Formats: sequence, C-alpha cells, structure tokens
Amino acid sequence: MQTSILLRRFSIGLIAATLIFMAIVAYFGYFRTVNSGLDFTNTLHIPPLIEPELQNGEKVYTLALQKGQQAFIDGVKTNTLGFNGNYLGPTIKVSTGDNVRFNIINELDEVSTVHWHGMHVPPEMDGTPHQPIAVGGMWQPHYEIKNEASTMWYHPHTHGRTAHQSYFGLAAFFIIEDDNSKSLDIPQTYGEDDIPLVVQDRIFTDAGTLFYPGNGGAFLGDSILVNGTYNPSVTVDGKLVRFRILNGSNSRIYRFGFSDGRTFHQIATDGGLLEAPVALDQVKLSPGERAEIVVDFSDNQTVMLMSYPDPNLLAMVENAFEGGSGRFEILKIEVAPTDSVSPPLPTVLNVIERWSEAEVDRVRPLQLAGPITQVDAETGEVVARNTGSGRQIPINGNLMDMARVDEVITLGDIEIWEVTNAGGIPHPFHVHDVQFLVLDRDGVAPPPNERGWKDTTLVNAGETVRIIAQFTDFASETVPYMFHCHIMEHEDNGMMGQFTVVAPSSEYAGSDGYMLDLDPMLHGHMDH
Repeated sequence: MQTSILLRRFSIGLIAATLIFMAIVAYFGYFRTVNSGLDFTNTLHIPPLIEPELQNGEKVYTLALQKGQQAFIDGVKTNTLGFNGNYLGPTIKVSTGDNVRFNIINELDEVSTVHWHGMHVPPEMDGTPHQPIAVGGMWQPHYEIKNEASTMWYHPHTHGRTAHQSYFGLAAFFIIEDDNSKSLDIPQTYGEDDIPLVVQDRIFTDAGTLFYPGNGGAFLGDSILVNGTYNPSVTVDGKLVRFRILNGSNSRIYRFGFSDGRTFHQIATDGGLLEAPVALDQVKLSPGERAEIVVDFSDNQTVMLMSYPDPNLLAMVENAFEGGSGRFEILKIEVAPTDSVSPPLPTVLNVIERWSEAEVDRVRPLQLAGPITQVDAETGEVVARNTGSGRQIPINGNLMDMARVDEVITLGDIEIWEVTNAGGIPHPFHVHDVQFLVLDRDGVAPPPNERGWKDTTLVNAGETVRIIAQFTDFASETVPYMFHCHIMEHEDNGMMGQFTVVAPSSEYAGSDGYMLDLDPMLHGHMDH
C-alpha cells in the first residue's frame, strides 16, 4: 500500500514537473525570444512586378540569380542572394492561358535551379535537381500557364543546397489571375490593397550579418523578415485589404492572426480560390503553404500581424523544438482613414469540381519518417534497417536517390495518397505537378479553409492525411517530378522521392518503380 502511494505521488510529481518544464519552454521559447524588442518602424518592402517582353506570342522574362549585399539592421550590409537584385526577387504576374518563357542566368559561384512551386508544368520545365543551371549558364524553360488564379512562388531546388540558397534570399512570388478572379469584387490592386507577404525567420549575428548554422536539421531563427524587411511596418487604407501570405521559412510553422483577435476571411489556399470566404481568427501555415486573407480595416485601428502558439499543449511543445509556431509580433499595420468604402466580399468565389472515391484508379500509401531501409539492387529485398543519422528522414524507408523512380503514375489517373507521419514531429508534405484536395485527417474531414486546392499540407506526428489528385497533360519516362518534406533541411538530407507520369502504353505503367539512366555528371554533381 505504501509503495503504491509513493508511486502515485512520484507520478503526480513527474507530471507536475513536466508541465512546469513545458510552461517554461512556452514562456522563454515562444513569448520572449522571437522578434523581441522591436518598434516596427521600417517601411515594408513591396516586391516590384517584373515586366515581360512580348516575343512571338510569348511573355519573355529575364531572371538572374545573383550574389549581393543587403542591409537589414542598422545599415550593416551582409552577404545575400537574390533574383535580379540583392535579396528575394520580383513578382511575376500572369494570366491563365499565357505562354511564358524565361531566360534564367546563373551568376552565382555554384550550380542552382529554379522551381515553380505549385505550377502544373512539364517535368522538363519544373526546375528540379534534374534541371541544374551551371555557373555562368542559362536555362530557358517555357510553358503555358494552366493553373487557375492562385499565389505561387519560385525558389531553388538544388539537391543538398535548397535550404542554404533559399535562406540567403532566393525566393519570390508568382501570381496567376484568370477570368473568374478578375471578375470578382475583391481587393486586387497590387501593392495597395492586394499585398504579398513572404514571412521568413532568420538569425543575425550581434554585428547585424546573416548567420546560417548549416544543414543540421530543422532550423528556427529568432528574427522574422517580411518581404525581406526587418522590423517592418505597413500603412493601408481603412477598408478591405487582401494579404497573400507565403510561409517562406525553411522550417518554422506559423499561426497567423492579429493582436486584437479580429476576424478575417480566408479566400484562397495554395492553388486557388476557395468556394466561399471562410471566417477565421487564426490560420496555420507550414513551410511552402500559402493563404490569401481579406481583412477589414475600416475601424482605422493600428494592429499587429502575429503568430500564436498551437492551442494544443502537446503540439505546442513538439513544435517548440521542431517547427516553431510561437507567440510573437511580425508586422505592424497602420491604417490611413479613407472615404472609400469596400463592397462586401462575394458569397461565392469559385467552383471546385471534386472527385468521388469511386473514380479513383489507385490508392498509394506513403510513410514519412520511420526506419531507413537498405534494399538489394538485384533482388529488391530489404537487407537492413536503420534509424539514419538523426537528421536523415526517409519516405517509405528510402532516402532520395536521383537515379531511382519511387512511384509510377499512369497519365490521366486519379489517385489517393495516404500520407502517414510515423515520426515525432510534423512534416509539410509537398507534391510537384498537381494541385490536390485534402480528403481527411485521421478520417475527419478538413476544416472549411482547407477544402481548396493544395500542393503542400502539414502532416502532424502520428497522423494520416489522405489527398486526392489527377495527373494530366504531361508524361515522361525519363524526367521525374518530386514529392518531399518542405522543411528544406529535411528535403536536402534525403526526405524526398521521385515519381514519373507515364503513358498507358509505357512499359513502366503499373510498375512499382525503376532506375533512370542519368548523365553521370548530373548524378555526380547533384549527389554532392
């Protein structure tokens, strides 16, 4: 009896100590250390729109990947990377049906790529590690804009160097409009009432220079940049304002909301407009995800754009070390009174044609994290399992191999992917080529603001998320697309796989994967 009482007291004490520790983590890790001590007085930079040249029915854009220097804090210049400038890059704005071409020049001292995140383009034009741009070289991708109105972005996808190159500044917006979006009575004057916000966490040294600790796993910075602006403030008119929010951080998760708890409306997900506006007071975005929100500032009150901790205590503690999502200020929003009155948001924004499960051609299971398997190349049998180095995290037991096609999809097929996170931390899962719909999370239908088109979705620890998509238009047996965790350090360390979309007549149709015959120079370089 006495032993039982002692054990119970010990258990209660252990639980109490754990809760106290969790509270300390929450206080010091979330409430004090990120963006502390700022007065938010620097004018928010709005990325300029890049104007194309019209040539033979195409919109032609020139982009240069450049080294530069940028002063973020107190005029101190630090080494950076950018597109057509020192840090970040210009916004590309096009319409569905446009034919575009790019002259992309690599002025860096290392190989890079440019990936069109979220875009439905041929695999040869996707900007993956299979389309490297040599130092001093040029890449000229071209394609028709097939996506509907949406907020996309472009960034490097250099195998093993994505995190580093993105961290130092290679990222920018790619905005698409269509006839439907242009017809809607919603804010759409770029830079005035339609404002892009790329949110990135960084570390600065005491001297004010950018510091990246290297690719040792998920990375969390303690300073938040918005559009590359440190300590940012923006002034908007006292009416409806649309923010296109991109989580451009390497690893950090945010729960965006406002300091006064005001309600706003989400109108779009990664890949397009929702069917109707959804009223929220917070929206959670993991790396790579986007949300378009409309906020009413007609009360003329100054507010802060914030990030809040996860209301689930266990999730908050998990995220404290791998993912973030703490409570801190991000952007000061001041309001200029105006006589202009915004019309109410439309009650209908879009029509989304959804597939029924009866139409599905294949259900494909994918496991994030878990043991790494070693497979005999001749027999295909698993010969060993191990847990990796701690930062190496597999998908379906495999680390990324440029020469291995992990999944083969038949052109035109509708598939359900059952994505299970077998690890202890959340992973944002990104699929190239398609926009998908989230069917459910652990059997529960997604909330209304997650029922639009997505190309990246957060899969929490122990969770299974089912997504559905159709693979149309583009097929190649020799050039794959990617699927991967969008924590960039995880992606660089092998948490990535490849899939091909092949014609029904292909010898690979219906197979479980195969090896590519790669150029040895390409394979050798990208495995560096």
